Amino acid sequence: MKTLTITKARANLSSWMSKALAGEDIGIIHPSGEILALRRVEVYSDDYAFQEYGLTEKQMAQIAEKLAAKDAAALKSGKLKPWKA
Repeated sequence: MKTLTITKARANLSSWMSKALAGEDIGIIHPSGEILALRRVEVYSDDYAFQEYGLTEKQMAQIAEKLAAKDAAALKSGKLKPWKA
């Protein structure tokens, strides 16, 4: 693993990110002395909603239902027009 100080990592961050994407282990040393890994992660929409807003999967489903109902009502009333490519 290649370990870097914050200053060194910041100076050429895009290069280190590219190396991490290519599979190289890159660590950045926190001022406390602990090492944080720089690596690619998958982000899922339900995970994003939980991380950003603290919403559970059930709450997201309820929100999706309400938004779909609002869209259907707006379409029916003519306030929303379908998009045609």
